[in-house]
Amino acid sequence: MKIFVKFFASAREAVGSDNVQVAVKEGATANDVLELFGSQFETMNRLRPYVRVAVNQSYVVNDHVLHEGDEVAIIPPVSGG
Repeated sequence: MKIFVKFFASAREAVGSDNVQVAVKEGATANDVLELFGSQFETMNRLRPYVRVAVNQSYVVNDHVLHEGDEVAIIPPVSGG
């Protein structure tokens, strides 16, 4: 199934893109998406313990099951002042 993944802040810098469309297996979870990009990009792997995942604009836990066409956002912590 195909999903859309959006990257923000340092996650965007880590993968070099704002968003991508990827194919994942049926029953894939938010954690599976983190593992996929963590295995491809070392910086994303280091960010994994700190990022939040949102699916269709709502924060989810990492074992949230994804569905065809879902929009997954990977959001690292940000600071500002």
